[in-house]
Amino acid sequence: MERIFHLQERGTTVGRELVAGVVTFFTMSYILAANPGMLGGIGEGITPGAVFTATAIASAIATLFMALAANLPVALAPNLGLSAFFTYTVVFEWGYSWQAALTAVLIQGILFIIISVTGIRKLIINAIPLNLKKAITVGIGFQIAYTGLENAGVISGDLASLSLGITSNPSAIVTIIGLLITIALYSKHVPGAILLGIIGTALVAIPIGGTIFPEGFTFFRLPEAPVSFQFDFSAITDWKFFVVVFTFLFLDVFNTVGALVGVTAQAGFIKEDVGEGEIRRSLPAFLAAAVGSVVGALLGTSPVSAYVESGAGVGTGGRTGLSSVFTGLLFIAALFMSPLFLMVPSYAMAPAMVMVGILLMWKVTEIDFTYATEAIPAILTIAMMPFTSSIAEGIVYGLLSFVLIKSLTGKGKYVPVATWIISAVFIIRFFIH
Repeated sequence: MERIFHLQERGTTVGRELVAGVVTFFTMSYILAANPGMLGGIGEGITPGAVFTATAIASAIATLFMALAANLPVALAPNLGLSAFFTYTVVFEWGYSWQAALTAVLIQGILFIIISVTGIRKLIINAIPLNLKKAITVGIGFQIAYTGLENAGVISGDLASLSLGITSNPSAIVTIIGLLITIALYSKHVPGAILLGIIGTALVAIPIGGTIFPEGFTFFRLPEAPVSFQFDFSAITDWKFFVVVFTFLFLDVFNTVGALVGVTAQAGFIKEDVGEGEIRRSLPAFLAAAVGSVVGALLGTSPVSAYVESGAGVGTGGRTGLSSVFTGLLFIAALFMSPLFLMVPSYAMAPAMVMVGILLMWKVTEIDFTYATEAIPAILTIAMMPFTSSIAEGIVYGLLSFVLIKSLTGKGKYVPVATWIISAVFIIRFFIH
């Protein structure tokens, strides 16, 4: 354990990594229910059970790859936003078959691998100034907290007309109680406070029927076979198909970059490891997402990205890839124990998400707000992530505003070449859309 994961060097223990891995899994386990519900049944031959199996396997392989190759406490799974784009835009709105959509996922996964093993990876990471890297961490915190409160029904409506649902929504009341439990435990420095908060919230939800125990002892269920190698290359010459591939690739890459920056910053790696822009073990970290996307395409699910919910495990003390090993093993266990994992209501994870968001937002004190040319792009990065519900879009607005403000104030020469190149790609993307 010590030789592979360097536990003492990073100030952690096997027990702490175990708790972190379990917390991360339960915080992101909603994908095991949400992804099959979104992709399952979008066409003949693809079922929720098949998507469940594909989601669990792709998540396990990508997370274990991250654990053993990169030694980072970061878990991966199919990205829910990309699943929505896959289903509602590519298949329903643009009329592609789900086989053609999987073909696009496969191609973008291969391109992601190429980006990972070439200098493009470092160019992308180095293009984001250090101040914006810290702002990304804070923006992710706002997005996670907002998503948790919204999913639990604590807040409802769009951003222009938010309303509180505490008085009329039982799940919202349970979430508030669970959040108070989590905050109290964390403030008292109780080990595993976030995991205990999830368990406490699930127990509070029992009287209102939120936590439903399986009948009898049906905790185990054999997984359904996934759809495998179902591709349709007939649309590969279509211009709009190129847009599909580009969108998958863009969102996958920058969601992964954002999550890696956010989680490594929370773990305390950003000062010693990022410096000029490099992330610790960024090559295997990128490859984990890229390989996961290829595996997902082969088995029948949407692109795989690093998950910001990994911050929940980091918040409980996870510092090495050992926590990701435990998370990956739980995804494998979920293949055979789906009733057990799915009996916990999704809103039981909301207090953990809000607490993680608070811990990430705490990093705002590290941002340099001295100069407007640095402060304004940082603030836009933070604001646009929850407003657009996208890590990638927050990076776009922050980086473009950084380049424009520096240029307009006569400081364009201080903008790195890599930042100019990535900004040009962002502008081209607007025209493609």
